[in-house]
Amino acid sequence: MHGKHIVVGVTGGIAAYKSPDLVRRVRERGAEVQVVMTGAAREFVTATTFQAVSGRPVRSDLWDAQAEAAMGHIELARWADAVIVAPASADFLARLAAGMADDLLTTLCLATAAPIAVAPAMNHVMWANAATRANVAVLAARGVQIYGPGEGDQACGESGEGRMLEPLDLAERLQLLLPGEGSLGGRRVLVTAGPTRERIDPVRFISNRSSGKMGFAVAQAAREAGANVVLVAGPVGLPTPAGVRRIDVESAADMLGAVLQELPGTDLFISTAAVADYRPARAAQQKIKKHDERLDLAMERTADVLATVAARSERPFVVGFAAETESVEQNARTKLLKKNLDMIAANEVGHDKAFDSEDNQLIVLTRGARHELGHAGKLTLARGLIALIAQEMAARSGARQRGSALA
Repeated sequence: MHGKHIVVGVTGGIAAYKSPDLVRRVRERGAEVQVVMTGAAREFVTATTFQAVSGRPVRSDLWDAQAEAAMGHIELARWADAVIVAPASADFLARLAAGMADDLLTTLCLATAAPIAVAPAMNHVMWANAATRANVAVLAARGVQIYGPGEGDQACGESGEGRMLEPLDLAERLQLLLPGEGSLGGRRVLVTAGPTRERIDPVRFISNRSSGKMGFAVAQAAREAGANVVLVAGPVGLPTPAGVRRIDVESAADMLGAVLQELPGTDLFISTAAVADYRPARAAQQKIKKHDERLDLAMERTADVLATVAARSERPFVVGFAAETESVEQNARTKLLKKNLDMIAANEVGHDKAFDSEDNQLIVLTRGARHELGHAGKLTLARGLIALIAQEMAARSGARQRGSALA
């Protein structure tokens, strides 16, 4: 986080007493911090405290004549590399979800292009309220990272879910929001994950058993390695990895459209999604009724997302996945060559292997090398895969540079 600019927003709630420690933890990691307080926050903690731990005057007033003479809220929104609101009260979450800009904190959240995270803190009944849950769902769908809340004793004397996460935990999560300087630092990575659904009629579809867990782990590992990551996800119920921009799709055609839309400027494409190979040739407009003993469906091929990307003249480094029930390595190598991939990761599936599980194992192939990533958790495997990809990309880049120098 060295040299990064972090806005720490503080809203009204007893958990605001933890926020100065969050500022300290973020500054320990080398970041500059600007605290923005709401009016309610000033009822719990003083601006003097935050000025002391941040080393900067606190901002709190949208109508500060001196600051707003230079469009201060816009300047602050552009200054930020990330925004974290901790604690985030139920009121603030509602106003942010509604797109309101009635104070400095909500206004800069609307005006910034930086990633935003919120750490909810409130009474457990307020957190469980349908309105709060709906507001959180809206924010999550827009890419806001929801950190917590935790569960335990509360200031009101009750116990339940609603405690703000501890400052150290929040600082560690915040670090993942920021582009890093790892092995993929500055690279743009596009990942597909999960299954697709191909409609039979308005209530039925054809799909597969992919949980999306491996793809989401790959997206997280790429983000940890410093990449700017876009995740195109089929219908799964997994939380978006911190710092990753997510696009939800349903069918193979939807996935191809999203991928082609996001492909320009992409350095690395990783296709972990289990895209349906076939779809009903004609989806019924109304629910199909049970009239006959048999139902025959005419099927047609779907677009091959991976092959389409690999066949482009100006294409990124392309990595595919092969989920096989037999002849795993042989089938994976055939796919590597047939689809003109740069790398492929193969794993055995079926018989309670891989699908919906928390672990896996991979054989990683290029045209000239073979690697094994032994049985481990999917995030561990994803980090190993990303390391192999970064190594291969660096080697190819070095070879091109040497070739240009010789020419």
